[in-house]
Amino acid sequence: MGVIIRLAIAALLSMPLVSGSPAADVKSHRVSIQVDQNDPQVMNLALNNASNVIEYYRAKNEDVDVDIVTYGPGLHMLRDDTSPVKDRIKRLKELTFPGKIQFSACNNTKQGMEKAEGKAVSIISDATLVPSGVVHLMELQEQGWSYVRP
Repeated sequence: MGVIIRLAIAALLSMPLVSGSPAADVKSHRVSIQVDQNDPQVMNLALNNASNVIEYYRAKNEDVDVDIVTYGPGLHMLRDDTSPVKDRIKRLKELTFPGKIQFSACNNTKQGMEKAEGKAVSIISDATLVPSGVVHLMELQEQGWSYVRP
């Protein structure tokens, strides 16, 4: 190998590797918050946790997504007829943090409640029905989402 080629290879190998773009350095965060209790204090704590996380990363100019997942007795949080926090959810999702917070309602629980109550159960319009709340939490964790239970 010629001296020039060896010098060129040595020069290339000694150059530091640099990130291709500043956007590659921006961290993205994702957290799922479990609600499985029909307790307004737990529901409000979950909403407080979500708000605090979003505000924290917003102040750092870092992206964050939150998914509040309800199942079992916690589904009452997202039931249109029994939610003690539905007005707060609407404000958070539509006004305060649009596009940053998701509410997932367990369809297994919904179907069980409908069978037990003998009537259809409506979920608030700001929520998304998922087949299983527990499976949804598992899959989010498998995709790298952090997990919190207030």
